[in-house]
Amino acid sequence: MNRQAKGRTPRKPPRNPPSSQKDPVGVYCRVRPLGVEDEECCIEVISSSTIQLHAPEGFKTNRNGEYKETQYSFKKVFGVSISQMELFEHVAKPLVDDLIHGKNGLLFTYGVTGSGKTFTMTGSPGQGGLLPRSLDMIFNSIGPYQTKRYVFKTDDKNGMEIQNEVDALLERQRRDNNLPAPKTTSSRQKVDPEIADMIKPEEAYKTEGVDEDSSYSVFVSYVEIYNNYIYDLLEETQEDVIKPKWNGGGTPVRQNTEFIPPQSKILREDQNHNMYVAGCMEVEVKSAEETFQVFWRGQKKRKVANTRLNRESSRSHSVFIIKLAQAPLDADGDNILQDTNQVTVSQLCLVDLAGSERTGRTGAEGTRIREAGNINQSLLNLRTCIEILRENQMCGTNRMVPYRDSKVTHLFKNYFDGEGKVRMVVNVNPKADDYEETLLVMRFAEMTQEVEVARPADRPIWGFTPGRRHRNQAFKDELSRKLEERGGPLERDLPSAINHLVSSLPPLPSSEVTDPHDDITLPRLIEALQNRHRIRQMMIEEYNKAANMMKSTLQNMDSNLMSKDSFIHELNGRLMEKDKVVQSNKAEIERLEKKNKLLEHKFDILQKTTKTYEVDKRSLQQELETREQRLQRELTEKRRMEQRLHGVVSDTQHKWEKECERRVNAKQMEMQNKLWVKDEKLKQLKAIVTEGKTPGRPDPPGRPDPPPRQTQPHPQRPSRDERLPAKRSASPSPLPTTTPVRLHRRSRSAGGEKWVDHKPASSLDLGTVLQPVIPNAIQVSTPSEKTLSKCDRYVLTHQEIASDGEIRTKLIKGEVLKTRGGGQSVQFTDIETLKQELATVPGRKRKSSEGTSGNDDRSDGAWTDVETRCAVGMEMRAGSNMGPGLEHQGITKRRKP
Repeated sequence: MNRQAKGRTPRKPPRNPPSSQKDPVGVYCRVRPLGVEDEECCIEVISSSTIQLHAPEGFKTNRNGEYKETQYSFKKVFGVSISQMELFEHVAKPLVDDLIHGKNGLLFTYGVTGSGKTFTMTGSPGQGGLLPRSLDMIFNSIGPYQTKRYVFKTDDKNGMEIQNEVDALLERQRRDNNLPAPKTTSSRQKVDPEIADMIKPEEAYKTEGVDEDSSYSVFVSYVEIYNNYIYDLLEETQEDVIKPKWNGGGTPVRQNTEFIPPQSKILREDQNHNMYVAGCMEVEVKSAEETFQVFWRGQKKRKVANTRLNRESSRSHSVFIIKLAQAPLDADGDNILQDTNQVTVSQLCLVDLAGSERTGRTGAEGTRIREAGNINQSLLNLRTCIEILRENQMCGTNRMVPYRDSKVTHLFKNYFDGEGKVRMVVNVNPKADDYEETLLVMRFAEMTQEVEVARPADRPIWGFTPGRRHRNQAFKDELSRKLEERGGPLERDLPSAINHLVSSLPPLPSSEVTDPHDDITLPRLIEALQNRHRIRQMMIEEYNKAANMMKSTLQNMDSNLMSKDSFIHELNGRLMEKDKVVQSNKAEIERLEKKNKLLEHKFDILQKTTKTYEVDKRSLQQELETREQRLQRELTEKRRMEQRLHGVVSDTQHKWEKECERRVNAKQMEMQNKLWVKDEKLKQLKAIVTEGKTPGRPDPPGRPDPPPRQTQPHPQRPSRDERLPAKRSASPSPLPTTTPVRLHRRSRSAGGEKWVDHKPASSLDLGTVLQPVIPNAIQVSTPSEKTLSKCDRYVLTHQEIASDGEIRTKLIKGEVLKTRGGGQSVQFTDIETLKQELATVPGRKRKSSEGTSGNDDRSDGAWTDVETRCAVGMEMRAGSNMGPGLEHQGITKRRKP
């Protein structure tokens, strides 16, 4: 037997490939109907993807003892009225489709004991579960394309071998003669009544898009994990009375005919780093009925027990593995391609996990306690692995996942670290007694949904022409029809030809001899036989002639056929050359089409770029025109401002000329008054001196003071105090008058312009003598657009604290201009300042003479004090370039004592 190389199972991609896509684990929830004896329900289906848990009566969910409700979301929630067919359509059907298309899948049920996991996976007669429906769909899809037995052959290292038809035939004969396979049934009448009619014909499914140019073969294996040991449920345990039996402890048993329990299997890793059960029996099956019979044979060996919560409680985790091998047909579409690199092996694992349970509720004792502990420990390890996987994926950590702590997690390690779809069906029992266990199951399911698994890659395309099988079958049918038309040697025509040949011979006469002296019967019989012999010789000669003629004809036809074959071969060679030319032309056309598409794409990009540039050009031109218009407006405004400022400068210059002239006149008047005062004082002093020299003389009668001279006195030399420079201030010297003067600045066009007098409500009235008076003004506390539209000028009264702590009032003036949008704007032009300053010397001015009468002193001191305290408002610039202002100051003058 020619053994070929092994076919590979789909190998997982490198860990964390940068371009791989991942899908989360699909978690579904199925709610079991409430039992007859159960009254309180703790689960409510809110929507098609959400359920809500209600704490049962008397159960406290937090420290305060408050009633608390929790909601959990799944990919889909199946209520109590859901059918097995609907569940299969949403959960298992996509996995079967992926299996036929060369992708791996894992489906397992999880939940509390007695929640309906085994019913969901296996079902019952008339209500088949996920497993029988998956098998039915597989064989409905690949039934016409299955190979004969032993064309695909498994080895002991999780590999697959391919054999040709001759080797497969020898293998079948050897197995049938020496090691016959277990009897299987192909009709529904011989099926075990416990599993009969699991699926109704109208509920059958079929995968679309099955590759008809490939051949398929299905292998199944069934193992259980009991007390963290793996056992093969399909292993045949035959008794041998000759060889001694050995038990699991390594010691022989007392009787040779006793039953020896099966040995546990170990897990190994193949060359592609996939985990498998070493030494596990894999059975090749050809129908759904045969496969389910094999499953049921192993199901009867599974460990179950009767507990307080479940009559048939599973005491182990069962794993049913469906392995599908497929290989393409050759170019003729007749035989399987003998290239092991083109073989694809995909598998679907259906896992029925044992339910978690509490020994206090189940009433377990002895062995059952040990079984429950191992079940809970394996489920705890599964939760731990899922939690660490989720942490590594969400937080970016690199913690080691403890797969080896349990056989369940170690067996399915390649699904979580490799690729393939993983789906979980969470079965829950709504009765109140299972509330605490159900709460833990819900938390685990919610955590599992956050784990992502790499999406399986698509199967590569073989590169052969599709439809090879159909063309080969059509050729065989046409060949049979041609032979039948030409009267060829068909097996069904052989009996009729023999009968015709026998009937063409002359009949034999009666050969009954009644008299020993009969000389007529025997000679007549001899003559008939000789006649038949002669006819036979003639027929043989004719047959030989016909055979020779047929032989020559066949030789001629053979020679013609050979010449035609050579001619056809020559034509095939030319056709192949033409095909190569056509292929090269097609490749050139494809290249040119790609180049054309690339150029069209570049042309589109250039057109879009051109449109973008044109739009930018128009926008820039509009912006340039707008800026030119703005520049023209600014130039016009600049010229207008220059003219306006020129007029303001000339007006200011004229005003200051008048002001200087006025100040000179005031200074002259002040000096004249001072000289007159000094003359009066000298006269009084002279009179006092004269009276002092003539004592005892009565005072002469007083005479009135002479009026002041109208002419200017002669200039006298100023005293030392008068020669000292006066203190420089921002305001002019006060005028010698006893009446305060109110001055206000008039605008150059105050008579014909309207003002907006903006005085905020927070302004203080200082009670100063000088107050700004603005004629033709509208006083407002808050200006409005309507008020500004009626006026031409604007003034704002602003108060602030000066550096000496006094309050200073500023009048900020501006012009009201109209904007293009129809509104008003204010352009500030100058500022006027109004300030009050207290005297720094509290005492009065020293009197000019001592010893004079009190009346004279009081009048003189009062006059000089009034002169000192008198304030004069002058119009001037307030030390800035913003224009003239108004400043009010009170300055105390000192005289030499």
